[in-house]
Amino acid sequence: MANQSRGCSAGRPSGALTRHTLGHSRVEVTALGFGGAAVAGLFHPVGEENAAATIEAAWAEGVRYFDTAPHYGLGLSERRLGAVLRAKPRSEYVISTKVGRLLEPYHGGGDDLEHGFAVPATHRRVWDFSADGVRRSLEESLTRLGLDRVDLALIHDPDDHGEQAFHEAYPELERLRAEGVVRAIGAGMNQTAMLTRFLTDTDVDAVLCAGRYTLLEQPALAELLPAALDRGKSVIVGGVFNSGLLADPGPDATYNYTAAPAELLQRALRMREIAEAGGIPLRAAALHFPFGHPAVASVLTGGRSAAEVRDSVEALNRPVPAEVWDRLRGDTLISGHVPVPEAR
Repeated sequence: MANQSRGCSAGRPSGALTRHTLGHSRVEVTALGFGGAAVAGLFHPVGEENAAATIEAAWAEGVRYFDTAPHYGLGLSERRLGAVLRAKPRSEYVISTKVGRLLEPYHGGGDDLEHGFAVPATHRRVWDFSADGVRRSLEESLTRLGLDRVDLALIHDPDDHGEQAFHEAYPELERLRAEGVVRAIGAGMNQTAMLTRFLTDTDVDAVLCAGRYTLLEQPALAELLPAALDRGKSVIVGGVFNSGLLADPGPDATYNYTAAPAELLQRALRMREIAEAGGIPLRAAALHFPFGHPAVASVLTGGRSAAEVRDSVEALNRPVPAEVWDRLRGDTLISGHVPVPEAR
């Protein structure tokens, strides 16, 4: 079994600070990227000083890829990331943001928890995948960030707006790339089918796939990842903990932001048992896992504290013993055809 496990490994190095190029672009991202939703009050408030300290900790640990979106905290993520990154050498980091939701002023009061963010509802989101909407979205993002460019622009969650995304948003991103406003383009979603279409039908550099390539589930392995590999494009993986279940499985653990089903909780608990018997925390195996596939360029993790950021860096820098992957296969917790990283 050990030879089978290692024989199926064909991925990329997964040390947190290893750099990978996105597709055919010249954009290099660190294997560990910083996802900017949590510092914008995802589910729970995060104070200004704590958010800044968290982003600074990522920088101090060597993380050089930062991802954000207007959706995250109604622009708060972009403002907070920009406030820290503006003081850093611009050539040393990569930042991605997203298009598809414009922010319109709202004066009705209340909070934004309906959309998952513990921030005042100062704006409302308006879906817009038109060419004008894409350009306006990026201009407003640059204003919030206080930067003159972003490196990667992603079409964000176009699930119900596919035709406009392909026929208007994508061509506009192509033009913006040609103009040098952005260096690379792509799409980010929680599903695989439309992301695969972006890879096969357009000239995107990368896609961001959240929650669909994890230790618990690998639907991206059927078509999405092979399509990326065949075309020399890259996949950024988000949601590697399936919203918490693979970070800390327990009675209160969540899966896809709701209570974890009993069957999945039992699988995660068994995975934790195997990982800890191999001397590593389950979250380390979860962070390493996507790099078993050579199309994966980076894994995004969010953090709401400096300690969480340091923990992610440490976990991705710890080798996963081959026997952990072997035992996961032996217990059929992951399939024998699923590639796993080489033990370092």
